[in-house]
Amino acid sequence: MVFIRSLIFNILFYLVLVLLILSGLPCLFQDRHAAQNLGRRWGRTSLFLLEKICGMRVEFRNLENIPAGACIIASKHQSMLETMLLPLHAEDFSYILKRELMLLPFFGWYLAKAEQIGINRAKGSAALNDLTRQAGKILGEGRQIIIFPEGTRRPPGAPAHYKAGVAFLYAGSHVPCVPVAVNTGLFWPRRRFLRRPGTVVIEYLEPIAPGLDKKTFMKELETQIEAATNRLMQEALKADPSLGQGLAAANATIAPEAL
Repeated sequence: MVFIRSLIFNILFYLVLVLLILSGLPCLFQDRHAAQNLGRRWGRTSLFLLEKICGMRVEFRNLENIPAGACIIASKHQSMLETMLLPLHAEDFSYILKRELMLLPFFGWYLAKAEQIGINRAKGSAALNDLTRQAGKILGEGRQIIIFPEGTRRPPGAPAHYKAGVAFLYAGSHVPCVPVAVNTGLFWPRRRFLRRPGTVVIEYLEPIAPGLDKKTFMKELETQIEAATNRLMQEALKADPSLGQGLAAANATIAPEAL
């Protein structure tokens, strides 16, 4: 049944995406909020399909930890799910993402219109300077920046691999950083077909106040996110031990004690 439900969901998910891309073309001639709202519509529609077809519901915890105005939202990245869902609770957001995504037809046009930040990773240290410059403008407008500190999706239980970009962003911004923990990879694993039933949790942790040095900030951010993410995964595995079978299959090289 999980396979059949996943098949139906995936067909409808990509059909809806194509329909939104085509029906949303007028957004390209409006302001950034129109493109952002189109992205939120994608997220809400996906939530509906996941719950009704796959039996997957999403719980957002501690939304009160999101401050008003400019802030950095730094999230663990296990799945495509958080990519779609974090904007639902960001009033005026800009993602840090690979510049290549901005070059895609249609999809990239919407990203550009929504004023997302595309970074050319091949530029090395120059990319960090570019990030600081673009982020300063966004935060100066009182908006929220969403960043995945590890840069890409990591399988549940994989060793943490945080990169320096988030520390440069934090040090140059003088705004709070909200860590985000998830268990999404247990239910919607990267590069896998199945969408598993259960309760996905996206948890906003206590903001880290501005003013820490880069090294202290990075240690605090990683400690908070990893501890909370492991707790959320343990909760999910306790409620449904079968999720651990999929975890073992997806991450055969990861030792169980990593969780």
